[in-house]
Amino acid sequence: MTTPCRRLLLAAILFSISALPASAEPCVPVPQTVAPDRLAALSRGFNADGWINGEKSAPPARELLQQLRKAGMSHVRLPVPAERVMLRFTSKADRDDTLRALDKALKQLMALGYSVSVDLHPGDRFNRLHKDDGDASLREMEDAWSALAQIMRSFPADRVFAELLNEPDIDADRWQKEAGTLAAFVRQLLPATTIIVGPVNWQRADSLPRFRPLTDQNVVYAIHFYDPMVFTHQGHWDAQDPLHDITDLPYPISASDPKVQALRQDLQMRGATKALAMLDTAIALAKDKPDVDRWLEPAVAWQQQFARPIIVNEFGVLKAGAPRDSRVRWLAAVTAYARAHCWGWAHWELQQGFGLVDSSTGRPDPDVMRALLAKPGKR
Repeated sequence: MTTPCRRLLLAAILFSISALPASAEPCVPVPQTVAPDRLAALSRGFNADGWINGEKSAPPARELLQQLRKAGMSHVRLPVPAERVMLRFTSKADRDDTLRALDKALKQLMALGYSVSVDLHPGDRFNRLHKDDGDASLREMEDAWSALAQIMRSFPADRVFAELLNEPDIDADRWQKEAGTLAAFVRQLLPATTIIVGPVNWQRADSLPRFRPLTDQNVVYAIHFYDPMVFTHQGHWDAQDPLHDITDLPYPISASDPKVQALRQDLQMRGATKALAMLDTAIALAKDKPDVDRWLEPAVAWQQQFARPIIVNEFGVLKAGAPRDSRVRWLAAVTAYARAHCWGWAHWELQQGFGLVDSSTGRPDPDVMRALLAKPGKR
């Protein structure tokens, strides 16, 4: 006879499998501190950067959102510029406009069947304050979340998540304390909402080991992934950045690859010494472990130690300089690794420099979608 406890466990596992988007692999990796249906919702998504941005807002076309949902995307990470909801940096009228835009976006995404993480996404002004004045910056974050919660609590708590702060740019020990304080504050505002939080240092996987899980159990831990930077940010938009000098670098990176050798020679001839040094460092690092596991293993070890769920909610390759086939190969490697370790993911981003939309058609790039969603097909 099946005991009540076994029946409950079986029901939970079956529910977590049934809640997964089409073609996703069932994953119950660790003791469930977050409801399985919420983790399933976070399993595959994209960032809609620029949607909430005042007069410069750029909402995606409804048809595009429908296409992505039909393809299997379940989650939209929605960056909200922090300074637009902090009265220290904006007027009440502008904040109200931002909150109305957020409410409209959430209604549209809910109607299309998405789950959404509301990401408090700071710019330089808040980051300077955050470094200089801990008390004042914490007050601003609490004020911002008080405003955001007014909108979010109108929507189902199992479909709208609260990401405390994107890429906190302060000391790790200080953020550890602040994250706990801010999470407790948000929990009072949104008692049933799943919180998302990540470490300092651009939320790199190798920064996660210094970040201890919060006492709050209903939390997902977010990392960002852009390694090797010499590949993902080649053709950098800033002409002063050494990565601007690097283009057509294939992935994986190998010293014996004729394309890599040709690029080295070109950089030497042009006297691009900083770019050459960055390339040589990447070549050396890739010698023993050329694939993504080299950089993501610290997050695996952290998860094994603490048994908490993880999402890679930013990763991508700048389209301007990377070979198309290599970009597709890297994206496939990241999402395959995430699936293998039962992590959710959200591609950075939708239709800008890293975007998954083909700018010539305005539709999702079929090769990129196959890479992200692990669907068979010709590349």
